[in-house]
Amino acid sequence: MPTASPADATRAVVQKFLAARLAGDTEALTALFADKVDWQLADNPTVPWIRPRSTPDECAAQCGELMEHTVPEEARASVDTFLVDGADAVLMGHLSGTVRATGRSFEGPFALRLTVENGRITRHHLYENSLSIAEAVSDRKAG
Repeated sequence: MPTASPADATRAVVQKFLAARLAGDTEALTALFADKVDWQLADNPTVPWIRPRSTPDECAAQCGELMEHTVPEEARASVDTFLVDGADAVLMGHLSGTVRATGRSFEGPFALRLTVENGRITRHHLYENSLSIAEAVSDRKAG
C-alpha cells in the first residue's frame, strides 16, 4: 500500500481542520493543534477574539470566541485557493460577519498559512482585514 506524500498528509489535516472549524468542534480542533503553535494574527486589543495564542486549547478556543462575539448566522467564509507544498498549506478567500454587540459588519479577503508536522498544525498565520473588524467592534464610526 503506497504511503501518502507529505503534501497529501498536509491536505488531509487541513481538510479536517476546515471541517472541525465549520462544525465549531473545539474538541476536534484541539486534537489537530500541536502542543506549541506558532500563531500569528495581528493583535488587536479592541477585538476580543483576536489575541496571541500558542497552546492547542487556546487555538481551538478562538472558534468559540468568534461565535460568541459575532452573529453565527451571518458569518461567511469562502476559500477560492487551496495550495499545498509539503508541510505547508495556504488558503485564500473572503470572509464576512457581523459583530453581535454593535450590529456592525466586517468583510474582506484573507490568507491563512498552516504548517502540518506529524499530523498536527504547528503554524497558523492568518492575514485578514483587521481594520474592518476593529471598526465593526467599535461603537464609533471611522473618520
